[in-house]
Order: sequence, then C-alpha cells, then structure tokens
Amino acid sequence: MSRDQTLTPKPDELTARIIGCAIEVHRELGPGLLESIYEECLCVALTQAGMAVRRQVELPVIFRGVRLEAAYRIDLLVESRVVVEVKACERLMPVHEAQLLTYLRLAECRVGLLMNFHSALLRDAIVRRVL
Repeated sequence: MSRDQTLTPKPDELTARIIGCAIEVHRELGPGLLESIYEECLCVALTQAGMAVRRQVELPVIFRGVRLEAAYRIDLLVESRVVVEVKACERLMPVHEAQLLTYLRLAECRVGLLMNFHSALLRDAIVRRVL
C-alpha cells in the first residue's frame, strides 16, 4: 500500500470526522441561526481538524452540449470527496435529499451528507447517502 493510500481516510472514517465537527458546531451555537453561519462555522471546524474544505463550489450543468456555468453551488466539498449540504429549516424534505443526490451525480462524488442545524439534536437530522 502506498503512503498516499494510508493517509487517505476511508469514506466512513471521513464522514464520521465531518459529522463530529458538525456536532461540535451545533453544540456551541445551538439551533436558530442562519444556514450561512452554520456553513461558515463548519468550514472553520473542518479546517481546524485538518481537512481540506472548499465552500460554495460551482457545479455547472451540461445540457445538450451547452455548459451552464454556476447553475448550482455545493455548500461544502470536503477532501474533494464528500459533498456536504447544510440546511437550517423546520425539517428536511424529500427535495433536500434529491438535491444532495443530484449534486453527487453532477460532481461525480460517491458520498454526501445532508445536515439540518435547526434540529434540537443534530445527530437526528443528518442524512448520509452513497451513490
């Protein structure tokens, strides 16, 4: 096994680390803030935990050979492998999960997390999906 393979966490380990950081953010802030605040704070927590994070990653759509720039934006892309969609809403709806699955497909990523920071317990409002 190469050195790079031993340093790259498996998807389950990576999502567990991401969820751990998200729970820390939620414990410190609690529910009731804007989605953008949770996104920014989660980005800080993930970065401080040593993970590479990109915010608001443009995700173009190609339709009939035409590239539609910035058609969508992924909230967070962690380690270039995990799509994280942050929500702060009353409850997650089927459309939120559909959005995550679409982003996974368009970004050619296999693993995604959908998190609703508006819940009393964040662990009850996390959806993990694998393509």
